[in-house]
This record gives sequence, C-alpha cells and structure tokens, in this order.
Amino acid sequence: MSIRAALVSRFAPVLRQQTDDPSEYLGMIRPSQNPHFGDFQANFAMPMGKRLGKSPRDIAQQVVERVELDDICETPEVAGPGFINLRFRNDWLAQQLQRARMDDRLGVAKLERPRKYVVDYSSPNVAKPMHVGHIRSTVIGDALQRILQFLGNDVVSDNHLGDWGTQFGMIIYGYRHFVDSTAFAQAPIAELGRLYRLVRELMDYHDGCARLPDLKQQAAAARATADNMRQATVPTDKQEAKKHDKAIKQAVNRSKELADSLADLQAKLSRVESNRSLHKLATQHAEINESVLQETAKLHAGDEENRSLWEQFLPQCRADIQEIYDRLGVKFNFELGESFYHPMLADVVLALAAKGMVKISEGATCVFLDGFDAPMIVRKKDGAFLYATTDLATIQYRMKHWQPDAILYVVDFRQGDHFQKLFAAARQWGYHQVEFQHVSFGTVMGPDGKPFRTRAGDTVGLAGLLDEAEAKALEVVNRLDDQREPSEQMDSAARREVAKVVGIGALKYADLSQNRTSDYEFSLEKMVALEGNTATYIQYAYARVQGIFKRGGIDIQQLRDAGSAIVIADDAERQLALQLLQFDEAIIDAAADYRPNLLTNYLYELARSYASFFDRCPVLKAESDNQRDSRLLLCDLTARTLKQGLKLLNIDVVDRM
Repeated sequence: MSIRAALVSRFAPVLRQQTDDPSEYLGMIRPSQNPHFGDFQANFAMPMGKRLGKSPRDIAQQVVERVELDDICETPEVAGPGFINLRFRNDWLAQQLQRARMDDRLGVAKLERPRKYVVDYSSPNVAKPMHVGHIRSTVIGDALQRILQFLGNDVVSDNHLGDWGTQFGMIIYGYRHFVDSTAFAQAPIAELGRLYRLVRELMDYHDGCARLPDLKQQAAAARATADNMRQATVPTDKQEAKKHDKAIKQAVNRSKELADSLADLQAKLSRVESNRSLHKLATQHAEINESVLQETAKLHAGDEENRSLWEQFLPQCRADIQEIYDRLGVKFNFELGESFYHPMLADVVLALAAKGMVKISEGATCVFLDGFDAPMIVRKKDGAFLYATTDLATIQYRMKHWQPDAILYVVDFRQGDHFQKLFAAARQWGYHQVEFQHVSFGTVMGPDGKPFRTRAGDTVGLAGLLDEAEAKALEVVNRLDDQREPSEQMDSAARREVAKVVGIGALKYADLSQNRTSDYEFSLEKMVALEGNTATYIQYAYARVQGIFKRGGIDIQQLRDAGSAIVIADDAERQLALQLLQFDEAIIDAAADYRPNLLTNYLYELARSYASFFDRCPVLKAESDNQRDSRLLLCDLTARTLKQGLKLLNIDVVDRM
C-alpha cells in the first residue's frame, strides 16, 4: 500500500459520513507542493464546504477530530481557509521502508481487478528503413505495455506492420523501372530504400504540379483578403474594433500559412526541375501515380509476378527492421501486418452491409457516422480496400481471439480523425464493451522548430540516430572514466558497452520524459547530460550506489538478510524515504493516464533526493555501525527502485559510468 493509499483509507470512512461518494474528495489528498506545509495536504474542505453550505475550516476541523491518524502521522494541522496539513511519523516511514525492502516488487501490489489489454504500437512501413518518426510510437508503446503488465494486467503487444499497401506498389514499380541490379545484389535493403525514395519523390512531384495552380490561387486570395482587411476602416465601437483586430490577425495568419505552403511546394518542385536526370525521369514517368496504384492492385489481386516480388522483398525489409528492434530491446507478442488481414476485408464489408451500416456514394462503399461530416470509406469505387477496412478487420480479429477489455493505439496525433471514426464505426458495429483509446503523441522537432530532418530534407534514419546516440554517450563515459585512477579505468570494450546502454537509454528516456501529446526538440547533447531530467542522470545515481558498495566491500545481499533496521533521522533521509514510498503511486498514475512521463518524473525526483542524501549523509563513514547499515539499506532500496523504474521503460542500468 502506498503512503497516499494509507491516508485515503483513513479519511474514507470519515468522509462517507458527509457524502455517499467521497472519491472526488479523496482524490484531493496529494503531496504538498511546499514541504513547509507538511508531506501531504488534504484540500477537500473548500469544495465540500461550498456543497454543504458550511465553513470549510469548520469541516476541516471536524474531519481532523474524527480521522484516526495517530499511528501514521503527527498531529494534523488545519491551515488557512481549511487546508489539512499532514506530516508522517518517522518511525512509520521506516516501517514502510522495511516492508518495501523485503518485497521483490518494492511494495507495488498487483491490481485487484486486472484487465486484458491489446497495445498496438510501432507499426512501421516495412518497405523503407525505420526513421525518427517511429521512435515515439515504439518506445511509448513498449513502456506502456511493460507498466500495465507489471501491475498484473494481461497484455498483448501487437506490431501492426505496414507490409501490404501502396508502399509495395511503389517498390515494385521502382524495381521494374529503376533498379540497379549490381547494387541490389550487394545491398538489397539500401537499394530498395533508394527505389522507394525515388518513386516517392517522382509521385510527389506530379502531385505537386497538379496542386500548384490551386495553391497559388488560394495564397493570392488570402493575401488580398488580409490586405483589404488591414485597409478597412476600424469600427469605433470597442467591442467591434476588437473583433475586427482579431479577424485581421486570423486573415494574416492564414495568408502566411498558405504562403509558406506555396514556398515549400515550389522548393520541392524546383529540386526536381533543377536536377536534369531527375526531371527527365519525372517527364518520362508522368503517369507514375496511377501506375503505382495499378501495381498495388495487381499485388492485392494475387498477380503471380507481383506476389513473387513481394515475397522476395518482404523478408529482407523485415530483417532490416528487426535489427533496430534488437538494438532497442523491443519485442512483441504478435506482428500481424496488413497482409494478414487482407483475406478478411471482403467479409468485413459484407458484415457491415448486413448490419445496414454501409451506403454507396459515388461508387464507393461508405459508412456514414453521426457527428462526422465525411463518411468512412471501406471500399473504393475500383474495389480496393482502405486502411479503415483493415483496422475494422483487426478489431474483429482481436475481439474474437483475445477478448480484450481495452485496445490502445499508440499512433501520432495526426491520425486523430481516423481513430475517432474507427472507434465510432466499431461501436456501431457492436463492440460496445471494449475501451478504444488513441494514445496520441506529438512530433520530434529539430532546432529550427520544424519536424526533425537531415540537411538534405530527408527524414532522419533511426539506425543512424542510434549510432549517434551511442557515440555521444561514449564521449560522456570517456570523460568520466578518464577522471579515475588508471588502475580503476575500464578498457575500451567495456566503455563501448556502457556507452551503448547509456546512449540507447538516453534516446528512449528523452522521448518518454516528455508529455506525450507535446512536440519536443531533439538534442543529443541534452539527452546524455549528467544534470537535469535525463536517463544518464538517473543511471549515474544508480552507479553511485554500486560504487559505494564496491568501495566498502559491501555484500548487499548479506546486509539485506541480516535484518538491520532502517532509521530516519536526517531531513535528507526523510525526503528520500518519502520519495521511495511513492513509487507505486507513480506507476499507477502512469498506467491510468497512459503517460510514461509521470514515471520518468518520479525517477528524476528520486534521483535528486538521493543526490541530496549523498551530499549530506555520509554512508561508509557514518557515525555508528547501525547508522551505516541503515544508510546502506536506503542506498540499496534507492538503487533497486531506480533499476525497476527504468526497467519498466525498457532502459538498462550500469554499475560503472
């Protein structure tokens, strides 16, 4: 039981005397923002007083007189208009630490009512190498499934691979027209990646040429609108003038957005047109967009030659992606890609029709949903199926074979509209009892405030990014190790192994420590910093503990088994104890809101508390053997908690840095 849960259990029967459902008020028992006011605060008296028409301070005083806290807390204090300040007894904190240190799970209980989850994450397009855009889905999804599983839930992790769609039509077309046979024989993955990028660029060029006249017209119209509004007479009425000013700003912003879009498009077209050989290919393959769709349709229809090429390309593409997963230490229970569901799609459309859910609109088979302006298309006029059809088939399969209580889709925010429609369609189809959740996330940004790309404008490859992270971490490891006596330094191989753990951990943690719905700026220097909220800082705290054990020749298992007492005396010991005893709360909160950053925040605060303890409280040179053993056990419990917390994020620790 967490220390917060202990408080809640004591306040609950008292609050039930005031209200039938005290859960809202119990949720207002939280850690104090300022230690001066105690360890925790109960702030429910104000809203309760408003609801009951009583003085909040009187309510707080009545609650304090009735609640039984003597064995847990010092005498509660009612402050201000009705805040209840709570400070735990040191001996009680020590008792809870003793229980935690004897528990392999560090006091984190499994849920009384576990659930069955399917977590859908990573889901790369296997026709091209993984890039920086895949890092967020992969590490967030992996962390969530580990956190949920640790709490006792039954979790199925599923990598819904993009192994069947238009991307393979692009590669097949590229292979037929542009392949370098020698390069393909020597490095097939690299050549397939080149073909994909080439076909994509040619397709984008023709799409851009088609869009350019309309975009020019829109940009010119928006500019004229903004100019006219700026020249218009400002209303004399203050309210109308304010509206006028707001409208001008909106018009100017719209004009700027369209101007930027036009400039970006013209730059892309210019890159092709200024490259003689590329422009020649674009001219020769003017119908490439339609041809790619035809190649895709032939593959889906079972064309023997296209199927043979797909079967040749897929294992090579999949092996390349597996190398990334191996480096990240990411594994899945299932990897059922789009190709797995393709044979089911026709039956899905028939099942939707049998429920009266589909209508034919301009030749396409559509599902019209309440609350949405546009329908969900499940079969195009030419008979081709869409992502929505595959996703519905996926839900049907998962519900039939795994019977989950919840399905989480860890996919970037740009797919929000798609998932809103998908969930609405699934519920209309009959799946009412399952929780559907789009666990959305923002974009990895470069220092220019735009999506992170290479200087050439390409999306940054994930393999290269991992290499850079390890190289940057090696600089940090070398700097730290060089400060040691030569006899204590690691050899180069050991340094590289440590750098691998630190570098990969830094990359993961930098992503996980962000509020997932926010964009964040990519910076390797900040990721591997020894200060601030980084994995490196937390790993260093863990390594510090191991360093103490090594210097003191401590057999920590023997000390654990000896049953020595933990005693809380110094304020730094007390603060560390409070942090240690909130581990389960951090895990539960992270799982409840599907936000791993709540766990990273906890680990950072724990590492900070340990740093203060390390600076203020001598361990090996403690004043007595009992104090020494107590502090060694605090160090051990800290290291175990940091290690377990990082493990839930799939980040390793090292004994030396």
